[in-house]
Amino acid sequence: MLPQLHRQPWMDSDIETFRDQVRRYIAAEMAPHLPVWREQGYIPREVWRPFGEMGFMLPELPEEYGGAGASLAYQLVVQDELTRAEMPNNVTVHSIASHYIMDFGTEAQKQRWLPKLGSGEMLVGIAMTEPGCGTDLKAISTRARRDGDHYVIDGAKTFITNGFTCNLLIVVARTGEAGSRGLSLIVLETENLPGFRVGRLLEKIGMPASDTAELFFDGVRVPADQLLGGVEGHGFKQLMGQLPYERMSIAVPAAAVIDRALELTIEYTKERKIFGAPLFDMQTTRHKLAELATIAHVVRTFVNDCTQRLLDGTLDDEAAYMAKWWCTEQQCRVTDECLQLFGGYGFMAEYPIARMYAASRVQKIYGGANEVMKELIARKL
Repeated sequence: MLPQLHRQPWMDSDIETFRDQVRRYIAAEMAPHLPVWREQGYIPREVWRPFGEMGFMLPELPEEYGGAGASLAYQLVVQDELTRAEMPNNVTVHSIASHYIMDFGTEAQKQRWLPKLGSGEMLVGIAMTEPGCGTDLKAISTRARRDGDHYVIDGAKTFITNGFTCNLLIVVARTGEAGSRGLSLIVLETENLPGFRVGRLLEKIGMPASDTAELFFDGVRVPADQLLGGVEGHGFKQLMGQLPYERMSIAVPAAAVIDRALELTIEYTKERKIFGAPLFDMQTTRHKLAELATIAHVVRTFVNDCTQRLLDGTLDDEAAYMAKWWCTEQQCRVTDECLQLFGGYGFMAEYPIARMYAASRVQKIYGGANEVMKELIARKL
């Protein structure tokens, strides 16, 4: 039996009821289709409409835009439960991108897009990474040139989650001088948009059901009122404004994978026989599982505390950076150690532990590489 976690104030009965609803819906309506979605490389956009109608897509969306006005803890619970069920990170990206509109959009932009994002009618992605530019956003070269009442966008993006299935896209583009001050965010409704092209679905070593695509912009004309916030040059500041929440959107799934991997491994080692006895009966196995259980406990305690601080408005950037890099490092360690205890079966893609192991690796890369997280922490020391 794992140790009991200290209950934070946000962990009340209402959120536990909500968690149970989300878990049951995923198990009944989504998980059975995962093998097909993995094979085809994406989850059809229409899948998210009933998910949104249940209030699971953006539970934190304010009531005036059709949401429940719940705390961010509800969104993090959704991400936790999706991850436990091996669902990919589409909703995480959708939530992060929606928050840019929620926090920085004009009132007209909020009224135009937020209700559709909450209902699942629209799925949103954010196009940052370029073929020659990843973590260093100041080096972005995709350009948006003002032409009368429009912007004309030229450039290319890569590794874009939801890039294949989304019908709303926030593009990080250069509208001015070199460096961070010349960046802006422009929102595109992508269906039948001249000059916009989705390239190939990129084949990854993990998360095969999460569509990741190349995007191309060749003279794409966008009305000027789709500049997020209505003022040029605020893109970098807008991107930085959501950092604590974005980092928690990576740390929470890390904790979820660790918990689930440990559960599966304990169950397997108690059933798997070796030399006539359960693998669990070997002291080396029990001691290894004791180590992993300790890691799981510390990670979840840290994540729950950071969640409370996020809700209280006291989660500083450095703590969020720590949560992102350390929890994902532990995720990769735990999934590797658990896979080892599965032996040859752990290397078979039909086993969840193998898929968790492969999917975990990217957690140390996206959302800001862990090396960058450590550098940002070190600057404040």
